[in-house]
Amino acid sequence: MKRVVIVEDQTAIREMLAEVLRHDPNFEIVGQAGDGQVAYQMILDAKPDVLVLDARLPVLNGLELLRRVTKQLRNLRILVFSGHENPVLIREMLEAGAHGFVEKTAGLIELKKGLETVANGGTYFGPAVSGLLRNVVANPSVTTTTKDFLTPREREILQLVAESYSTKEIAQKLNISVKTVDNHRTNLMRKLDLHNVASITRYAMQIGLIENEPSV
Repeated sequence: MKRVVIVEDQTAIREMLAEVLRHDPNFEIVGQAGDGQVAYQMILDAKPDVLVLDARLPVLNGLELLRRVTKQLRNLRILVFSGHENPVLIREMLEAGAHGFVEKTAGLIELKKGLETVANGGTYFGPAVSGLLRNVVANPSVTTTTKDFLTPREREILQLVAESYSTKEIAQKLNISVKTVDNHRTNLMRKLDLHNVASITRYAMQIGLIENEPSV
């Protein structure tokens, strides 16, 4: 029996996935979370065999969470289940250690196939993702990533700024000083040649960290 943690910010989808897996004798759910920051410690404590992961998560996004847990748990198998089919994001998730990627539009049957394949050591991609990957391989110049020039902390702050958290709120969430947040924010804006919150938000949407601009 494979032990599974589900990390998905939409409660209805998370509970639906959990219900489906509860009736499968091959899997045991050992944790659920809707927030990347909460999920990180949960995963380290539970040490699951398989992680079902949404790419977009509040506070700590799925990509950053993936980068962190793969450094700690080398044998963890990861299936990304996401409604966001951005070629930049897919490439970064795979480079960070994901073993499969299934789009939410593919449905639960496709997810079960992907989960079984990944849990047993294989790789699996949903039909839409497979098409995108073929395009990426044929046209590698269409993708750009942040991994080579932003630090993990800068990526974290980039997401939180795009999610409309204030500098003080970011400092509290990350347990660092306001001055440190300001320094990281200044550095990431310089590196990305972005000049205001609106441009940071658009960039975060472009690379798949957030889906829509937060309401004011």
